[in-house]
Amino acid sequence: ANFSEQVVESFPSDISTGIYYGWACVGNGDVHKMVLSIGWNPFYKNIKKSVETHIIHTFKEDFYGEILSIVIIGYIRPEKNFDSLEALISAIQEDIEEAKRQLDLPEHLKLKEDNFFHLPEGKIGNNH
Repeated sequence: ANFSEQVVESFPSDISTGIYYGWACVGNGDVHKMVLSIGWNPFYKNIKKSVETHIIHTFKEDFYGEILSIVIIGYIRPEKNFDSLEALISAIQEDIEEAKRQLDLPEHLKLKEDNFFHLPEGKIGNNH
């Protein structure tokens, strides 16, 4: 799930590029583990900074146009280039496994239940 240019531009400018982990919620759905990439994706030679969320869950249908709420909990590694698509895929799989391990820790697991993810219907916070 990629954030729009407008959302990417509103991210704090001092946040380091790289791979992060945390929690994500689509609309008023369940909260799931996620891995987040912030940067230029050098393998794909992007010219614009992007923020891409990989939600560790299989959805039954697309969720284009839905509100995506995220909480970034921690940092996994810096952004880097890869020699091959296979190396990139392997790194992404390692990032997902690291995110799962970290998010299973009690201090991170409790944030899954944060009120941030449970806004009243129709009430969208400024930080969404």
